[in-house]
Amino acid sequence: MNRLAAIYSSNLGKKVIAAVTGLILFGFIAGHVAGNLKVFTGSTPDGLPHIDEYAHFLREVGVPLVPHNMVIWSARIVLLLAVIMHIAVVIQLAMQSAEARPIGYVKTKRKMASPAALYMMFSGGLIAFFIVFHLLHFTVGALPLGEFQEGEVYRNLHSSFSADYWYVSLFYIITMVVIGLHLNHGLWSLFQTLGLDNPDRNKIIRLGSTVTTVLIIAGFIAIPLAFLTGQMPPVEEAYQAIAPPNH
Repeated sequence: MNRLAAIYSSNLGKKVIAAVTGLILFGFIAGHVAGNLKVFTGSTPDGLPHIDEYAHFLREVGVPLVPHNMVIWSARIVLLLAVIMHIAVVIQLAMQSAEARPIGYVKTKRKMASPAALYMMFSGGLIAFFIVFHLLHFTVGALPLGEFQEGEVYRNLHSSFSADYWYVSLFYIITMVVIGLHLNHGLWSLFQTLGLDNPDRNKIIRLGSTVTTVLIIAGFIAIPLAFLTGQMPPVEEAYQAIAPPNH
């Protein structure tokens, strides 16, 4: 425990923790958007939307070795803990950086509220709130924001992102933009933390970070936007099985 405390208390230790938790969050975000984009790939011949099929797979991972939903909920808990730890160390690093900047001969507490620290507190807090909101909304169905049917993801998305609940779509879109700004900065910082940045390739790293971020966030935003603008098939059509051919 003392060794872990020493690592956490050091500046380098905080940077390593920020990098590791950042990698966990990036892996989740990349995998999540890939799975969510199945909403655009239609349905199975039995009338099951691919997004529902994907959600069912996540709930059944590890069964029967582990209980139903255990793996996916374990992943969610790890994700939330990673977010909290990531926010904490990044804010502490930002404050330490502000403290290290000399301002005349007088040090004031104003430095503790540096722009970097304030932004990280806002964006990190919003992201943590969004994760809880998202779980209550589409996983538990505890929020009265559209229809909720257990296991029918396409139906739930179609209802919650409809024109009747336009503000839900707007909240998701705005949050995705904030996450994108956070992610873009985080990817670049990750290369710096790991010592992989170099003047000869920094432009490529920055470009790669930006392109990756734009693609991921565009994928997330496309989902509520498509439902909100009426581009997605009606629920009845998505769940309609293909009739067997006549012989």
